Amino acid sequence: MDTQGPEAVDPADQWVLDPVTGEYQLRMDPPAPAPERYPATPGSGGHADGTAASSSPQAAFAEAPFAEAPFTEQPFTGGPAAGPAPATSGSGAAPAPGGRAAARRGGRRAAPNSGRRKPKTRASGSRGVVLGAGALGLALVVGGVGFAVAQRGSGGSGVHTVDVGQAAAATLSTSGPLNVLLIGTTGQGTAGQSGGAAGQADSAVLLHLSADRGNATALTIPGDLVTAIPDCPVGPQTGTAKVVPATPVKGASPTFRQSMGVDGRGAACTMRLVDLLTGVKVDHVVLADAAAVQQLTTAAGGVQVCLKDPLSDPAAHLDLPAGQHRLTAAQAPAFLTTRSAPPGNSAVDRARLQQAYLAALLRQSRAGGAAAKALPDAAARSLTVDPALGSTRALGELAAEIGKVDLRHITFATVPVASGSSGGAVTLDAPAAKQVFSLISRDISLSAPPAAPDPRLTGPKATPHNTRVTVLNGTGSFGASQDVLLWLQNDKGVNRSANGGDARATLATTRLDYAPNQADQARSLAAIMGLPASALHEGAKNVPALTYMTLTLGKDYTAPGTPIALPSTPPRNLALTTADSTACVG
Repeated sequence: MDTQGPEAVDPADQWVLDPVTGEYQLRMDPPAPAPERYPATPGSGGHADGTAASSSPQAAFAEAPFAEAPFTEQPFTGGPAAGPAPATSGSGAAPAPGGRAAARRGGRRAAPNSGRRKPKTRASGSRGVVLGAGALGLALVVGGVGFAVAQRGSGGSGVHTVDVGQAAAATLSTSGPLNVLLIGTTGQGTAGQSGGAAGQADSAVLLHLSADRGNATALTIPGDLVTAIPDCPVGPQTGTAKVVPATPVKGASPTFRQSMGVDGRGAACTMRLVDLLTGVKVDHVVLADAAAVQQLTTAAGGVQVCLKDPLSDPAAHLDLPAGQHRLTAAQAPAFLTTRSAPPGNSAVDRARLQQAYLAALLRQSRAGGAAAKALPDAAARSLTVDPALGSTRALGELAAEIGKVDLRHITFATVPVASGSSGGAVTLDAPAAKQVFSLISRDISLSAPPAAPDPRLTGPKATPHNTRVTVLNGTGSFGASQDVLLWLQNDKGVNRSANGGDARATLATTRLDYAPNQADQARSLAAIMGLPASALHEGAKNVPALTYMTLTLGKDYTAPGTPIALPSTPPRNLALTTADSTACVG
């Protein structure tokens, strides 16, 4: 038996599913915490400016609705994506979700005023049009339009800002991965207009720029997604910040949209939710309402989109036949928020319309001409950003970073949701969503070309019966090696296996040590365990027949049967499109 002490509970397990009621219940008195699975190391789990997180954001999100769902990589029909290889065992540091490839300059904003806008008078306000995906207007500010902003320098009209406290980076960094949250808001005055009521987060797009700017991912998060909302500091109004308590999932409530504009929550609360839901640290935020989309559409001279099927929504005054359309300022907000999106009127179908609009706007802004000249001023007038982006110079710098990414390598996707969701609300497809979040957090493109298979994993494999291994527990948690042993023997037929007890030290990552003449056994065990190639360590000399290999479980081990290798490809059937595509949507 292993002897590493009492078993501890991950913070994510504080919310547990009651099998009788089907609801998540809060366990108020959890045991002492287990050793962190994702230790705080330089460049891992922190912000773009180098501020480190104490543990995995997902581990810290006790209300995560998918906290107890097992992670299983789903095959992707498009082939594996290229990306950095996981760290080998013995490196002293485990790869952490949300990790950064390089430390960035600057610090965190100390202001606790996480949800209030900086007072700034505006000439006009929203006309009350409900915008479901105003965030989509962001890419135009940022993605081609911004280059013209940079050309103007730092002069011109001011940029409207919202104070999000420590939720955003204090400065814009142009090195390493960059994550910008684009929030489409509802209500009046949601983009920073004076006197407007705070709107809800009707939908959002998490825009991830890779460290080398070779690719970008724009991941849509539907406003109707059912998710727990973490506690969030707001205010202060009397000198002390108020904390809005967390809201766990109960039935079909709450939804993502309620992370903003409800109970005093502001943009910082939505940023915090995305941090914890995805494990990807948001660096900056851009907000847009219906008025912003109208202004941006006008500046672009209309936005060209193509529909496979007719779109008819009498309530939104939309009647668009199949084919090409140049959306007007009056049509664009309705196009983005329609509940009649073809072909099935689902949240995913609506997201595809939003992505088509955004991609078209991005293409038009990069094409030059009148749109490129008009969009910068429209963006500065209509969008609201965090203070670090609150100047035309900063917007220009951000735009220049996005402009480095070729349109062919800007990929649009939607957070995977479970099939059969009804009543407007949608629920997370937890395994598939975790796969997507993992790829983004590790800076891997969703549409990269297939990578060549690692030679350590190719070749003949021994049968399970002829695979000999001793299992050691280097996880720091009680019972892991015995659990794996029983699973190997009873479920996988690896009956020539043994429990070696505790390893001499804990390991960040699992490793398999074997001799050259055991390579076929190593490949067999790697396939059974879901080990990455980086976990295989071949020795220099052959060993006598019947010698056992040594498998040392590391902190990346979660449960028997759960692959240890992190995903290298998106889930099967994840719909992907790139910004250069002009294909009809629907």
